[in-house]
This record gives sequence, structure tokens and C-alpha cells, in this order.
Amino acid sequence: MNNTTNYRIFVEKLPRFRVEAESLRRELNTNLNLSLGEVRLLCVYDLFGFSEELLEKSRYTVFGEVVTDSVTDTFDLAGRKYIAVEYLPGQFDQRAASAVDCVRLIDPEARVDIRSSRLLVFDDKATDGELAKIRHYYINAVESREKDLSVLSDMEQAEVKPVGVLEGFREMADSELEPYCKTMGLAMNADDLREVVKYFRSEGRDPYETELRILDTYWSDHCRHTTFTTELEGITVEESFVKEEIEDSLALYLRIRRELGREHKSLCLMDMATIGARYLRQKGLLDDLEVSEENNACSVYIDVDVDGRTEKWLLQFKNETHNHPTEIEPFGGASTCLGGAIRDPLSGRSYVYQAMRVTGAGNIYLPVSETLSGKLPQSVISKKAAAGYSSYGNQIGLATTHVREIYHDDYVAKRLEVGAVVGAVKAANVRRERPAPGDKIIMFGGRTGRDGIGGATGSSKEHDAKSLETCGSEVQKGNAPEERKLERLFRRPEVTRLVKKSNDFGAGGVSVAIGELADGLDIYLDRVKTKYSGLNSTELAISESQERMSVVVEAKDMEEFMGYCREENIEAVHVADVTDTARMRMFNGDRKVVDLKREFIDSAGAKHYAEARIGAVENRDPFAREVAGETLAERFTNNLKDNNVVSQRGLVEMFDATIGRSTVLMPFGGRMQRSETQVSVQKLPTDGYTDTASIMAFGYNPFIASWSPYHGAAYAVVEAAAKVVAAGGSYARMRYSYQEYFGRMTSDPFTWGRPLAALLGALRMQEELGLPSIGGKDSMSGTFGQLDVPPMLMAFGITTVDARRVISTDLKRPGDLLYLIRHQPLAGHMPDTAALMRNFRFVEERIAAGQIVAGYAVGFGGVGEALAKMAFGNGVGAEVTADERTLFDLSYGSIVVESTEPLDFENAVPLGRTVQDEALTVNGERMALERLWETNTARFAGIYPLTADAEAPSADLPDGRMAPSVWPGEAVGRPVALLPVFPGTNCDYDTARALRRAGAEVVTEVFRNLTADDIVGSIDRLARRIDACHLLVLSGGFSAGDEPDGSGKFIASVLCNDRVAAAIGRLRERGGLILGICNGFQALVKSGLLPYGRLGEVAEDASTLFRNDINRHISQVVLTRVSSTGSPWLAGFAPGELHAIAVSHGEGKFVVDESRARALFAAGQVAFRYAMPDGEPASRGPWNPNGSCYAIEGVLSPDGRILGKMGHTERYEPGLMKNIAGEKEQPLFRNAVAYFRKQNL
Repeated sequence: MNNTTNYRIFVEKLPRFRVEAESLRRELNTNLNLSLGEVRLLCVYDLFGFSEELLEKSRYTVFGEVVTDSVTDTFDLAGRKYIAVEYLPGQFDQRAASAVDCVRLIDPEARVDIRSSRLLVFDDKATDGELAKIRHYYINAVESREKDLSVLSDMEQAEVKPVGVLEGFREMADSELEPYCKTMGLAMNADDLREVVKYFRSEGRDPYETELRILDTYWSDHCRHTTFTTELEGITVEESFVKEEIEDSLALYLRIRRELGREHKSLCLMDMATIGARYLRQKGLLDDLEVSEENNACSVYIDVDVDGRTEKWLLQFKNETHNHPTEIEPFGGASTCLGGAIRDPLSGRSYVYQAMRVTGAGNIYLPVSETLSGKLPQSVISKKAAAGYSSYGNQIGLATTHVREIYHDDYVAKRLEVGAVVGAVKAANVRRERPAPGDKIIMFGGRTGRDGIGGATGSSKEHDAKSLETCGSEVQKGNAPEERKLERLFRRPEVTRLVKKSNDFGAGGVSVAIGELADGLDIYLDRVKTKYSGLNSTELAISESQERMSVVVEAKDMEEFMGYCREENIEAVHVADVTDTARMRMFNGDRKVVDLKREFIDSAGAKHYAEARIGAVENRDPFAREVAGETLAERFTNNLKDNNVVSQRGLVEMFDATIGRSTVLMPFGGRMQRSETQVSVQKLPTDGYTDTASIMAFGYNPFIASWSPYHGAAYAVVEAAAKVVAAGGSYARMRYSYQEYFGRMTSDPFTWGRPLAALLGALRMQEELGLPSIGGKDSMSGTFGQLDVPPMLMAFGITTVDARRVISTDLKRPGDLLYLIRHQPLAGHMPDTAALMRNFRFVEERIAAGQIVAGYAVGFGGVGEALAKMAFGNGVGAEVTADERTLFDLSYGSIVVESTEPLDFENAVPLGRTVQDEALTVNGERMALERLWETNTARFAGIYPLTADAEAPSADLPDGRMAPSVWPGEAVGRPVALLPVFPGTNCDYDTARALRRAGAEVVTEVFRNLTADDIVGSIDRLARRIDACHLLVLSGGFSAGDEPDGSGKFIASVLCNDRVAAAIGRLRERGGLILGICNGFQALVKSGLLPYGRLGEVAEDASTLFRNDINRHISQVVLTRVSSTGSPWLAGFAPGELHAIAVSHGEGKFVVDESRARALFAAGQVAFRYAMPDGEPASRGPWNPNGSCYAIEGVLSPDGRILGKMGHTERYEPGLMKNIAGEKEQPLFRNAVAYFRKQNL
């Protein structure tokens, strides 16, 4: 485009839409003890390569919206108090990247660059001292900096550091090694470096710096588990009351080593962690394990029922930590924790459909002023990490159905951030073969930048007060829509059957992800696609930029594979060849920069040795809890206020729990959605109907583990099993993956004794319960100065279950009996595994028989917590008699159950019965459930609010009528539904399944926008597809990541393209239907199709969809009421009919003034309204989740043929959301098909 120039524009929400600015003002005032009267928040865009015409076309389509924003070329800052903040050079900016994508829809040939920043403007009363406090709090130096608004330039790049030969390296004396490690910032120690010097002496040359950095990465604890592979030369157990017990477990380990013939192997933590599975497999108790050279994730074979047939599938699961990155940059660290976890089973060819998140924090209620020097405030880390993880999961479309944050003061040392994911794939679609010389390696997905350089080595180091200032490049940036494309690609069996071996790009980047694929490799760094110019060889080799993968394919299959990548809008490049050299060589152009023997790379450096001493365990009852209070009622309520007992609903609802059309249990259940679920249960991602689900739970208590890591690990295994059993699963076929997290190992033998004790405790449980751990992750750098994290072996347990057998935690009805299926520990406080197995089998049998209808595994708050949380969901009370030790003490392995009949079992202790009264009466003291709920939620809601304070506009607006529509054409047996897949679309599979189930033929069309030709071609194909379809369905997601600063803009821009708009006009003329759900609804509103029925008609006072009043994403199930019935979509519905529908969105508030609302109601254009339990329209949360005006959830075009709604009708099928009351089937899709079949006349 000619006559281009550079511009800066300022975008600010109009006064009534300044939700985010007001939220920020309150946050600053609360956390910094300020009294700011006003905070204005603007997006600033620096635009490069724009013509004036392009700027004007994009001003209110890309950067702002006429209804909500003011977009100006200037903003007078003279004399104003302000702070401008921008990302550091080289950091990924999703807002700017999405803006470029949207601009290129307007002009595909445009060569533009965009940088975004934020401008905070304060009232004149703000002092310089207050501004300094705000800068320190608001700007995280790891990722951002203050922006100089006097500069408008796109020339800045992070410094380019040339890569040279390290002259004199091989001449280094031993005395120089340790200082050299520190000078170069290496994670390896002097012993490792000595091995490198010896190697290059043997090679007769000095290394390139790239080679040293690669070895440092390969040998890091993160990549090669050097701590876990350190040989333990001496193991002793300190004298205590459990010394003999622990020594017996050590003897068990040594006996298993002998039986397996492993005495020649190193005696190390890694051997202890993996030997249980080897032993149980030899005993025939692990016959389902997939054995392969690929080690992407834990992988077992399972049987899956699909449309009445049994199919063999692989179930893959993985847990991942991002403790260090999340500690220093919480949003990016947590988001890429999940992104990295997903790519492990994904590289194993699985579609990832299930996630859990478990985190650890210090005191989040501590005033910001009391934050430890060199640390971010605990509340800031907690909230930003939650925002990061949920943002990534919500965008990529991954159901996160169990979320829990654990509180312990020692997590001030370093954050705990764990993501656990589950994937599955039909076994016949997986090919696993050893690469052969001549095979090609393709790298595909996101581009490479400087973000994440040094992440593997950084996470392996101990950190200090300077880490926040110096670790910026170590934190990767996530781009979930890009990774969603990878998931779509690998869900295609014609793709996965081409792949011989695959690896994802995590720690170590190219050097590890490609380096691990074969022994001999030639890698061409100059072919690696980059985000920007100027990366040197080292940066290209070790950058951990996210959303990238690599595969090995046969040479003959390379073009076919790359063609599939193009179809899915993915960049792919042939970046390496498999050779027979047994060396990893890297080339940058015609220069060879790496040439290393595979044998040396795999040596993992020097052999490390240590002594381990297991410390004495204090002889006390670790399960006894002292709960304060003068009366039983006070003690009961104080128990519910415990930091690890409080309801975390305000946190949990940030995570999409229903995406994937697979959620068997919602995180909170019962009529009021208040009973907490302890497991994650999802149906498998089959194309047909299935009742096979995977059920996963975790176990860990930092207080028990701090007392004794040995006991802590044992009870972690037991707790996970008890949760699974309480929900209807069977413990016998559970498979485990452990997550270890400890302070840094030193020369002090006691530091080694802690993980050693934990692994021995877990091994004892594996052997006695027959429950193998087939994978895991260790993080051994939880130290800050003199502070260590609490010792941790967290156990994740998983198995499959028939969804029809799954039960929930909420009490079902008055008149049932309550029992405690009690586990009594042995004399040394270890689990009585024989009794546990009897208990578990009994509970499983009674659930299968339909007698036990609710179960809760006893946790942090004892039986008292279990009773309260079971009662909250449906308001079913209970009369209970129990001693206070039973009520409040820890009792891991025990389960509280609701039974329809008396239970005759040795360990079934009667507690009482359920009653109609909405109260818990314990030992004669009555406590109203509503008061207990307030007690259980109030404090945490101060950090994570449950609802917004605002009340939405409401009025007595009667439902109107709309004339019924009739399909004017001939009856169609299988109408064609077109489902476009835009960058960021994530409900495509769910919507397609719902449409097919209703009888439609589904055609998907991926919108490709990598190049100008892709955009033009996509517009042409989309227009032709619309001309050939009967229904156009815009499914949910986050188009372009809901950026720039608003949802649906990318899709709306496509719809308003002349060619697409003309095709939509023809579809409308022939009587076709259009549906938009969530993100699709947002696009329909912002394009003018709703409520007007015509594209491009969006006035300044038009209705719109905007940010939720609570200013966060919200995922729950709501009641919606039918308000109109004339539309083909609503045929057969009765006015006032109620449906329980999943919602999951951050921008779902329907904003409309009263006069326009009255017109919509009068015309019958309001399809659905949010409703209270009594069916009346809801004006506030939780029933009106976003604050929509007049409770409007869905609207119609004037002729009723276009429907838009926020609720995810497509996410339900039989067997899902079992703990939610109400009618969950809303037959919109069936109605649409009937319209074309002329069945609804």
C-alpha cells in the first residue's frame, strides 16, 4: 500500500463501559492503601506502515467499537499524572498480533506492524510517592517496562549477540571452572564443566558458545533430572519412633532391586521413583502399559464403548510444573505451564480434553506492604497465575474441572503451579517407529523468539532477591489459538498415521525437541521461522518459544504432511534430516555451529554422588487438629474458615468447565451449585456416543508432608484413591503419576533424605495397594535464600469409569442415612492398606447397587467439612451425632456417604440422617446452611469475588410474539450446516457433534490467514461454502484471542467482507438459518446481523455485548427462560420453559437501553432470558452471570431466522453435568433440522 506513515492512536472505553479501569482503581486502593478518586485506562497503539485510508477503515472495526470506545489521535497529558507501560522488546504481544491479523482482513497486502501499550491516567491529587508505589506494583520488570510516549519507532530490537568460538576453553585449569560457571551463568557445576573441557580436548577444538549453551540445557535438572539421577552412596535413617518402619520400606526397595536384577544400576531417586511400576508390571499388575521409545506422557491401553462397539484406545496423562516462571511472571508462567502440559500427550498423538490445576501459595491475605523483598505479593501471584492458566485453557478449549489452591506459609519460598492433563487417541491411529537415516523432520506451529531462552536452566537454579530483575527472557509467552491449531491437526487420523515419532518444544527448544528425535541429526537453524529478525544461532537453538512441535516422517510423506499443516493454517518447515552419523550437527547458512557426539550429549555430564539421611519424625499425632471456639457451633464455623477448607468457587469459575461436551461432573453441584466436586470426570473425545469417562484426582497435604515426607507421600496416594472411589470409580485399575517438589539439594544429607523418604512412602503404597506410578515430574529448586517449600510428593491418580455409575458429593434427599466409612491408621500412623482396600471395595459395590448416592472423601477439614459441603448443594440438611475428634481431625482414606439403606459393614460408622430442615444439627446444635455457606465463602471472596455488586437494569417487559417462519424450498432430509473455524474457534467439535446428532450434514471450513493469498482464498472458499449451505453456524471460542481488546472482531470483519456479505445475503434470501453461540453471538452483534438482520448497521447507541460486570471469565450452569417461540430455532418450545445451560465467557453482558429493549421484546426478538430458580428474570448474579440488561441471554433477527445466544446449548448430551438440576437438553439443532425437513409446520 503506497503513501504509508506511522500513527499513534488512543482507545478508551466510554464512561459507562469503564469496568476494567474501575476494577484497577479498587485494586490499587486496596492493595497499596491509596485513595485514588479516578483511574483512566487507555490502550495505546503505535501503528507502522498504515495509510490514512487503512487507519480510518480499521479505527472502529479493529481498534475500537463505536458503541463502547473513543478512538482518538491525541490525548492531552500536559500536567497530568500518568504511567505508560509496554512489553519488553522480544516479548509476545497477543493484542498487537491479533490487531495485525484483523487489519490484514481489511487489506491482505498491507505490510503493517503494531505495538500496543497501556496508559494509566490518575487524578491530580495523586502524589509522586503514590505514583512510585503504583509503578513498583503494576510494572513487572520480567516482562514489561515504562514506555516513553515521546518516541514513535518500530526500529528497536533486543540486543543481537553474535555467537563466536570460546577461545582457550579447552585450556582451562580446574581452578578456573567454578568461576567460569558463574561468569557464564551456567546451571551446570564445575564437575560437569570439567567433562565438557575434556570432551573438546579430545575433539581438538574449542566449542562454539552455542554448543556450551546446548549442553548446559541438555544437562540441566529440568531436562535430565540430574538431581534424581545422583547416586546415593550412603543412606541412613535417624532414630525416631518410625525408624524401623522406614527401614523396612528401604529394605523393600532393595529387595525389589534384587528381584528385578537392577543391582548394577545406580541407587538413586529416579530408580526409586520408577521401580514400583517395573515391579508391578513383572507381577502382571500393569498389563495395560504402552511400552514405547517415545516418552511423551504416561500411556495405557483402555477399552472405550463407541456407539455400542468396543474400541482400543490409548489414555495418556501428564502433570507439569512451572513453579519458577510463575513465581516471577505469574500470567505467562501459569499459561505456559498448561500449554506445555498439553503438548506432551499431544505429541503422543492424543487429543487433550481434560485438565486439573493444583497450586500452592503463601498468605494471599497479607498486605502488599509486607511482601518479602525480591518477591511479588502472594495475592498478585495467585490472581495473575489464575488469570494466565484459565486464559490459556479457556482459549484452547480445554475443560478444567478441578481447581484447588493449597495454602502454606512456606510457599513464599517459591510458587507451586501444577497442571495435570489427560488426552486420548484411538490406538489404530498411532504409529510409533524408530527414525531411520533419510527421514525428514518437520517443525510446525508458532514462530521462534527470544521468550523462554534459558527457561530449562533457569528453573533448575536456586533464586534470590535479584531474580525478578534478571530472569526476563526465561519466561515463555503463550499463544493458545496457535496451539489449538496443533490439536486440530493431530486429531486427524490421516495425519497421525504419517508420524513415526514426535516431540514438543519445551525446555531446550530446537536443541532438545529435535535433538531427542534421533541419534544422528543435521539441523538447519536458518530455516527456523522467527517472530522477528536478528536471532543468533544460540537463540535459535535453545529458545523455548511455545506452540511448536516437530515430527519425523518418511521422505515420501513430507509434502503430504505439510499440506495438512497448510489446511489447518499452520506454518511448517523442513528443518532437519536424520543421519547415520550419531552426531547432532547444526548449521546456520553455510556455517556449522554445533557438532556434538550423541554419546557425549546423552552422558548428562559428570557423575554426581550424595549421601542421604532421613530425619527423625516427631512422635505426635499428625492428624489431630485444634479448632478454636467456645462452643461446638463456633468451632464448626471456624473449621469452615480454614484457609484450606474455604470454598474457592470464585477462583474455580474462572476456568471453562464445560468445553468439549464431555463434563460428567461440574466443579460445583446441586440445585444451588455449592457442593464441591473432588475429582475431574470427563467422557472420552469420541466421534460417536460413549459412556466411557476418565476420572482423575490428586492427593497432598503439606502439613503432614512437613511433619514426615514419608507419611505425606503415602497419604497422597491414599487420598487420590479415596476421592476416585467416593465418586463412583474403582481403585484397582488406577494408574498414578507423581509430582515431586522440594527445596534445593545441598551437601547436607538431610536435604536428600526428604525426597528419599517421600519416595519410599509412595513405593510402600504402590506395593501394598497394587497401584503403580508410571510417570511423574520432579522440581528440585524450591529454595529462596534460607526458605524452602514444604516437601511434596503429590499423587495424581486416574482410571476409567462408566459415566452412568458416577455419583456426586451433594446430598440428594431428606430421609437418607449418613455414614463414615472409616479408615483407622496403623500404630505408626501409616495407612492400613488392607482395611482401605476392603473399604474401597465395599463403597464401590454399594454405589453400583444404587445404595450409596453421594460420597465425599475426608480432607483438610475433616468430617465437618465433608458434611457441610455435601449439604450446601441442594440445601438438604442433616442431623448428626459425632465426637469432635471425628468431626475435625484429619482422616485420609475415610469417606462420608449418603445411603438410601442401612449399611452393614465393619467400618461403616453411623453419623445420622438427612433432613428437610436447611441446617446441620450436630450433637444438638443447629447451624443454618446459609450462614455456614457465608462463613465458608466470605473471606476468600474478598480476593476472588463470587458475584458483582451491580444489579442489571430490569423492567416489566412482556414477551412479544413473532410470526412463524417456513422453509420456502423443497424439504431437505439432511440440511448442510457450514461451520467455519477461525483462528481461536474452540467449540467446533462440540457444535459439529450436536448438529450431526440432530441430523445435519456438517461441513467445516478452516479460515487461513498466514499469507495474503491465504486470506483471499479463504474469503473465496467461505463465500462458496455459504452459497452451498442451509445453515451457517458460528461456534464459540476466542477469535484472535478476543483481541484487540474485544471479542468477535476478527469474525465480524470476515462477515462484513463484500464477498462473504453477499453470500450471507443470498443465504438470507433463500430462507437459510444462522446461529451464533458465545463468540459467534458476539460476532453477529458486532457485524449488525443481530438484532437488525443486516450487516454493517451498528450505530453508536446500538446494543452490544461487553465485559462481564464481575470483570472476569465465568463458567457455570445457569437457568434460561424461553421468551419467544416464533423462530424456527425455537419451534415447539413453550413460553416460560426453563433450561439449565452452560455458560463460559468473559464478555457476555448484553447492553441495551430501555427503549431498544422494549422494541426487541415487542417484536418477539428476545429468545431467552436468564432466570431465577422460580422462573422470574434475573437481575443479578449468580443467576444473571454477566449483568445483562433485562436478563437477555439470546436474541433473534426480526424474521427469527438468525439466533444468537451466550449459553452453550451444544455442550450437553446424556450422561453429562450429572450434579446439575434441571432440563439440560435444549433442542435448538433438532428444531433447525426439522425446519428444513418441514416437520415443524
